[in-house]
Amino acid sequence: MKAAILLKPHDLQLVDMAIPKLTDENSVLIKVKAMGICGSDVHAYHGKLATVSYPRVIGHEVVGEAIEVGVRVTNIKPGDHVVMDPVVSCGECPSCKAGRRNVCKQVKCMGVAVEGGCAEYIILSQQNVLPIPKDIPWEDAVVIEPYTVGAQVVARGEVTKEDVVLVMGAGPIGLVILQAAKRLGAKVIVSDLLEGRLKLAREMGADVAVNSAKQDITAIINDFTHGYGVNVAVDAVGVPALFEQALELTAPGGRIVIIGFNPTAAQVPELFITRKELDIRGSRMHANKFPEVIQWVANKEVLTKPLVSHEFSFAKIAEAFKLLDESPETTCKVIIKF
Repeated sequence: MKAAILLKPHDLQLVDMAIPKLTDENSVLIKVKAMGICGSDVHAYHGKLATVSYPRVIGHEVVGEAIEVGVRVTNIKPGDHVVMDPVVSCGECPSCKAGRRNVCKQVKCMGVAVEGGCAEYIILSQQNVLPIPKDIPWEDAVVIEPYTVGAQVVARGEVTKEDVVLVMGAGPIGLVILQAAKRLGAKVIVSDLLEGRLKLAREMGADVAVNSAKQDITAIINDFTHGYGVNVAVDAVGVPALFEQALELTAPGGRIVIIGFNPTAAQVPELFITRKELDIRGSRMHANKFPEVIQWVANKEVLTKPLVSHEFSFAKIAEAFKLLDESPETTCKVIIKF
């Protein structure tokens, strides 16, 4: 079989490997059908992801068909369509026991700190495999994992139908957060610098789409909220300046959710946080969100097709990364079909 290995930054190669043998009684052999390229894959490709180690089989947005299962596997049978949960945790620490395995002290993400799923066949522990309905097309199923990130963000932000939510960034993750918030009935304002992404945000339900390079986002939010501010602000880009801006745009008693891994310090005055009694919350991957998100997609409660802008065959994965670099205006989620 072939696998895509990132040997070092800017050196992604398809290599021949033996099809893995199922030797663990608690594991599942999967024939991969589709994989989405995440922003973290792109950052790893450019050597800008601090948590990645090389060489690495990339990919954590993975769906496929179960081919063989270990004798102790109870949730999957051969022939099932499945999705990969990329969160690897110890299962024993206080965070794991509290249902927050995404912040386990030993947590790892597949495709980043351990091998990912960009290969024709992979073996996963049964705790990292969930069945999905067979009538969900692979190109729709492959965005289930990104939607778990959106589900985690709205949970961390305690979003309700009464809220006005600001999503800063209209990339794939910003768009799934938009949909997750709209599903709850919230009003959503989306900001970005690219008109193509803002157009897509409008098509996916944004109440307001703001080009923050050309428009006064403060004035627009004040007008929309009658001067009050947004209840929840989400920095879906990971730029310190956006965190700083969110402090000003968030209403008293509001929540700010940060999902970026930027190590650069932001200039955060205590005044905004204390005066408005703001909650600042991180959101990482997901905490047991797959079951509900699978139902979102199965029941068509969120949009999947508008997210996928391009499809490539596995053999042309290098071209997919090139497209993501060269055409951000017209590129959203790029998927690899096997």
